[in-house]
Amino acid sequence: MSLPLDVTPSDPLRHATIASVVPHRHSSYITAWPHERRWSIHGSSNGRLMVSGNTKDIHALPPVIRAWAEGDGLDNIRQAGTFDLLTGRFEVPDNNPADVIASEWQWLLKDAGDADWPQYRALIESAHAEPKLRGLYPFTSHWALSFSSTPEPPFSPSFVSIGSPRGTGGYTIREWGSGPALHHASTIAEAIAIAVSRMPADLLQTPPERPDHNI
Repeated sequence: MSLPLDVTPSDPLRHATIASVVPHRHSSYITAWPHERRWSIHGSSNGRLMVSGNTKDIHALPPVIRAWAEGDGLDNIRQAGTFDLLTGRFEVPDNNPADVIASEWQWLLKDAGDADWPQYRALIESAHAEPKLRGLYPFTSHWALSFSSTPEPPFSPSFVSIGSPRGTGGYTIREWGSGPALHHASTIAEAIAIAVSRMPADLLQTPPERPDHNI
């Protein structure tokens, strides 16, 4: 391939980056594993991870590297790869907040669907199904879901964090992730209702739906 490649000076045999022709895409980052014959590739767009995967077949990397570098769409990149690649997000070239929020929800839904944690999956799916919460930027920490009115740091002040402790069968409501427990909900429906009831008045107006995107 005739693509600009830079190696990492501190570890030139294991790390390399290949620049993309698309302005909002960062260089793809290729890594050789130190103790196993395996390679990883990561690609971000406007600071958000879009492509991430690893393979034992080095011949599987060049089609993906080329597709990312030359600006192919994510669906084409998925077809170029013989291993799981897409994070679930869709690209937002102009970085507009509504689409960034929708993209982040798509990533969370995929991440929760891949997790062996039905309670956490129910949390993400139910929060996404509630229009008042779906219009907010979702972020997680230690399997707890929080919301912001803006998708870029600094996030808006927290009004709720819904935790899903494994094995408890219930949900813990806090004002922020590490704050004191305010409520213990036995069902996800109860937890979502409490979250909506805690929303500040200026966030209660349901935003218009964004069109569906392929992921």
